[in-house]
Amino acid sequence: MSANKPPLLGKVTPIIPAGGDMEKAIAFYEKQLGFSKIHQEGNPVRMAIVKRDSAEIILQKNDDRHLAESTTFLIQVDGIAKLYEEFLAQDGGIIHPNGKLESKPWGMKEFTIVDPAGVCITFYELERSNN
Repeated sequence: MSANKPPLLGKVTPIIPAGGDMEKAIAFYEKQLGFSKIHQEGNPVRMAIVKRDSAEIILQKNDDRHLAESTTFLIQVDGIAKLYEEFLAQDGGIIHPNGKLESKPWGMKEFTIVDPAGVCITFYELERSNN
């Protein structure tokens, strides 16, 4: 690594509260969102890592509903319309009522889901600029 090379940030892996029932949380991410569990710790499980493509999320056992409902993050997607259709076909109820797929004035097409613990996840795709 060159000393003159500027730092380069990589992917972000959020650690989020998963509620008190880790099995339920893991099942939601696997069955509803298409993630795969790649690691877990504890018996009973107190932490798990789920992954889909390049997106990785660390689920941590924590049943503080206020903390979960205050937690939100975004996941960039290539092919957002197909992902939205995938989630609607499985259980349209996971789409937040105010988070349906739409273009936003800030140049993103996005939709939002809420996991069983109350964490808000926005999936987005940058829209092509005509400039």
